Amino acid sequence: MNEVWKKPPVSFEAYQNMVGKEIGVSSWHLVDQNRINVYADVIEDHQFIHVDPERASKETAFGTTIAHGFLTMSLMSIMSYEVMPVIEGTAMGVNYGFDKLRFISPVRAGSRVRGRFRLTEATLRKPRELQSRTHVTVEIEGEDKPALVADWIGLIYFA
Repeated sequence: MNEVWKKPPVSFEAYQNMVGKEIGVSSWHLVDQNRINVYADVIEDHQFIHVDPERASKETAFGTTIAHGFLTMSLMSIMSYEVMPVIEGTAMGVNYGFDKLRFISPVRAGSRVRGRFRLTEATLRKPRELQSRTHVTVEIEGEDKPALVADWIGLIYFA
């Protein structure tokens, strides 16, 4: 079970009052070579910059392999479960996409990343459907620039 469902829910009003505020920062998540290799197998992208440490160290400016940008992006889900609250009466939430997503810096194998979440919108579209927009910055431990920034949209449905 995702950690988010273990937290006490917040009221709809409390959630709306979070708009414009940082909700929180996730724990660090390791992006090691094994995780990169497994992801490469799943999406069938075995470009050497991701899966061949020896070649990547010789032929790229990164000095080692790097994670797929979409791997880093996909880790936002587990990060959000650690940080984002559940609203009372929620039946489910779904990913609605992104208005903006930029990969700023490569995530080198062996790095740790974490997500910083700021709620920017919570608008009822229908009586039982809330559109939530969150600005997410995925930081790389020890790096000045983030791995990515995104404006992430979710739909929350009430029972």
